[in-house]
Amino acid sequence: MTKDIDIRKIAEQCLRDEAEAIMQVIPQLDESFDRAVGLLSACRGKVIVTGVGKSGHVGAKIAATLASTGTPAFYLNPLDAFHGDLGVITPDDLVLAFSNSGQTDELLRFVPFLREHHILLVGVSGNAESLLARNSDCHVLLHVEHEACPLNLAPTSSTTVQLAFGDALAIALMELHHFEARDFAQFHPGGTLGKRLLSTACDVMRTDDLPTISPAMTLAEAILIVSRGMMGMAVAMDDDRIAGIITDGDVRRAMERLHQDFYNIKVAEVMTTSPKCVRTNTKLTEIQKILHENNIHAVLVTDDEHHLLGIVESLSCMI
Repeated sequence: MTKDIDIRKIAEQCLRDEAEAIMQVIPQLDESFDRAVGLLSACRGKVIVTGVGKSGHVGAKIAATLASTGTPAFYLNPLDAFHGDLGVITPDDLVLAFSNSGQTDELLRFVPFLREHHILLVGVSGNAESLLARNSDCHVLLHVEHEACPLNLAPTSSTTVQLAFGDALAIALMELHHFEARDFAQFHPGGTLGKRLLSTACDVMRTDDLPTISPAMTLAEAILIVSRGMMGMAVAMDDDRIAGIITDGDVRRAMERLHQDFYNIKVAEVMTTSPKCVRTNTKLTEIQKILHENNIHAVLVTDDEHHLLGIVESLSCMI
């Protein structure tokens, strides 16, 4: 590394330039953006995202984001379109084309095909007078003053803006389609996120060898069961009904407060009588919320008669 070059400062400037470029695009959002979102939302077929070079790479990511958030979409390389792939486009589809200049030859060459087959074209470029703009059914202007590249040549700020714009499109469409977490999980069933969104208490709860105690038991006896249960807690049961819970934290606080009297104190005197309970069909995401909001590490799983069915710990929610 050359002594005279401050690498970190150069990196910081690049990030500032790209962040500024995104902020400068916000005032450019107008009725054309509203119309573009409306056209994508009303599309009865697929949204076919296309672009050449760096815009193409960005387009592929945008297509993936749209597809995973409820808008059927895929990426089509314009170069492949001229070698048979035009056949995948149907009259019900919509083409979303990205080009910073709006003059990319390879992209413009299949515009006549779209016009001939009455396929809607939403163009996104940085030039309102470009051929792409003039031949689009809807054109969205994303004008960037300069690239983060010191030569103002390499696509940097412009592709960052395209990427952020694609996210804005996807988020707007999610809101229009009332797309929720359970919908997202259906498109991501193989990943950790999908499993967490789809899984319920029944899938992860512990049901065997549950640490249970009697409210009439002394703390000296209860502490042994809490320890053996290896869950940091025990459930106080009155016959077959839940009377409360006692945690290792309750035990420590009782020891600090009561000293020698601790061993003879009954569980009923220190237990929590209203533990947090969930049903077997409660989603893990909801359980995580309960654990976080109440600063606890486990919930009880019960039926409609308040019978204990199992226990879900915080670690079980991290599948």
